[in-house]
Amino acid sequence: MKISFPSNFKWGVATAAFQIEGAWNEDGKGESIWDRFCHTPGHIERSDTGDIACDHYHRYPEDIKLMQSMNIPNYRFSVSWPRIYPNGKGAVNQNGLDFYNKLVDTLLKAGIEPWITLYHWDLPQALHDEGSWPERKITDYFTTYAETMAKALGDRVKNWMTFNEPWVVSFMGYHEGVFAPGETSEKRALQTAYHLMLAHGKAYSAIKSIHSDARIGFTHNYLHYHNLGRDEKSAQLINYKQHESNGIFLEPVSLGNYPEIVLEQNANAPTVHPDDLKVMNQYDFIGIQYYFDVLVANGEWSFDKPFPIYKRTEMGWPVTPVGFYESIMSFATEYQVKDIIVTENGSAWPDTLSPEGNVFDDDRQHYLIDHLYQLRRAMDDGAPVSGYFAWAFMDNFEWKHGYRPRFGLVYVDYGSQKRHIKESGHLFSKIIQEKGFECIV
Repeated sequence: MKISFPSNFKWGVATAAFQIEGAWNEDGKGESIWDRFCHTPGHIERSDTGDIACDHYHRYPEDIKLMQSMNIPNYRFSVSWPRIYPNGKGAVNQNGLDFYNKLVDTLLKAGIEPWITLYHWDLPQALHDEGSWPERKITDYFTTYAETMAKALGDRVKNWMTFNEPWVVSFMGYHEGVFAPGETSEKRALQTAYHLMLAHGKAYSAIKSIHSDARIGFTHNYLHYHNLGRDEKSAQLINYKQHESNGIFLEPVSLGNYPEIVLEQNANAPTVHPDDLKVMNQYDFIGIQYYFDVLVANGEWSFDKPFPIYKRTEMGWPVTPVGFYESIMSFATEYQVKDIIVTENGSAWPDTLSPEGNVFDDDRQHYLIDHLYQLRRAMDDGAPVSGYFAWAFMDNFEWKHGYRPRFGLVYVDYGSQKRHIKESGHLFSKIIQEKGFECIV
């Protein structure tokens, strides 16, 4: 059967500045928390860093031509805050603005619509040294940065995302300590989560005051919990985690409230000000980012436990496409999101480059088709989904895992920096051209 998507459906690919740009200290760019984290021994697999990455800072014209050859109509990328404000505030680095101006102009000339994420985790180190996201004053610094970018690019860029995956920023960076800046404080994590959403609302208002026709949202890596044992202990844990992992981000922005269960059951919860909720409760779309279900059994996370019924990716993540459908439906019903865009979805596999320059990534192709099928199913059931961005355009620096996992539709030979379109990239290009695909169900 043919699975078809609307003619105005937005297809695209996504990347992030730190993961692909490189040029970590060129042309006046300041140090970010991820630069510091990578340069500190013991944090990243094989001591990899983002210093060079995919060298996109110098090779962006080549990469845009490659996107054009793949019929990619929309490109989501992030701006490096320390490339614009080396110290997070103060004087603007004109070289940084010039780079993103050239990037946007080159995209538009190629017929590709730019979608900008303002913050994809690379906080200027100088602002971290001042107290970082747990301090309320940083929301004003972020707003100034957002204003600067809107004034510089808003005449050509209509779609903006304030934050990428605030849960990861908050909990993996400030609670679990496995991402930059590597802290382990639940209180600071929850305060960070609150301030990220407050900064979102402030930036929304600031950008709209400059360009009223701008479309602004944020992206959330929806944590969909699957109770494997169907036991009551797990059900209680999931009930709380649903609100802590998803509700503290989605409820203030989409519904204008803050989950009571978090305030009642967690002594580290932030103090919520009603006026703040009014600021937070602003958006035009919200991006859902989905990779896998979080498996729970006997009241415990089962992420690292073997469940052979699930195929697992190179990241060790279970392949659970039905969870994608359920996550989208939760966005649409529980959180009443009025415009949903899939801003990330993809998978990493142990890709091999053939002598002829081919990558036959069957697993990634199956993952793509299975998840697009569930996306179309959610749309048929009423979910207001208007776009899908594959993660990622090309292989890149995968945070604490370095360059081992490959998520790209394009293979990157890091030694030579040569790019090779994978079979999944050719498949995605065909899906875009045909606005759908043939599916056996």
